[in-house]
Amino acid sequence: MRRIVAASLVAICGGFAGLPAKADWVPPVKGNDTGGIIAYSVATQADARQIAVDHCAQYGKIVKFLAVDAEYGGYISFSCRWVPYGTREMVVKARPVVRALY
Repeated sequence: MRRIVAASLVAICGGFAGLPAKADWVPPVKGNDTGGIIAYSVATQADARQIAVDHCAQYGKIVKFLAVDAEYGGYISFSCRWVPYGTREMVVKARPVVRALY
């Protein structure tokens, strides 16, 4: 009985040792209605401006980019701001692309 428990414990610990730690994992976009950050690794592969515009448009606001930390593990920070009164700007929400199946 003790051998089975010991073998099971070794198998479970070996399984956990093989998993990645995920200590350096960064979500692509993290933020709220006041702004957020975009991982720089994602920004090199996708359009960071459109990601930020879509994020702020969820709250009916426009984007103001603040800073870029252009190195490994860096991020692009942005702020979501209200459209100033008296301007003719409107918030444009992007719709997801719907493709027809033929």
